[in-house]
Amino acid sequence: MLAVALIVSTFAHADEARENRGHDPFIQVSSALPGCTAPPGPFETEQEWLDEAHYRIERGNSCWLAGRCRLSNSYDYDQEIAASVTRRLNALNASFQWREKTTLWLTIQRRFIYVDGCVPRDFDKSRFISALGETADVDKVIDRITVRQ
Repeated sequence: MLAVALIVSTFAHADEARENRGHDPFIQVSSALPGCTAPPGPFETEQEWLDEAHYRIERGNSCWLAGRCRLSNSYDYDQEIAASVTRRLNALNASFQWREKTTLWLTIQRRFIYVDGCVPRDFDKSRFISALGETADVDKVIDRITVRQ
């Protein structure tokens, strides 16, 4: 019965406008590999946003409550991180040539960078992810990259 309710709920919200309601940075940083499917990004319906609101507030404040953040909400770092990671990527292109080899998107939420997209098999993905993690104020980099033949 729960599965049926979830399916009905999903279809009921399918026609609703999906928006980036939290204004989370979502950036396509490269497009060298054709046919790489774009990720859904931080776009959600109003109901999904409302369902997530309490959890988002809790996640945002937990960093400050634990004494690990200088700002009271970890989402407050996201715009600064987006600017910093853009500069970092420019510096990394000389050693990785990532622009010429990849199709990638970044979503930045609460000091996490989610990396989606496609890379060729010979791309040093783990080193690239590690280098992104060295960006100021980044807590974690989540690798959701697909390796292509």
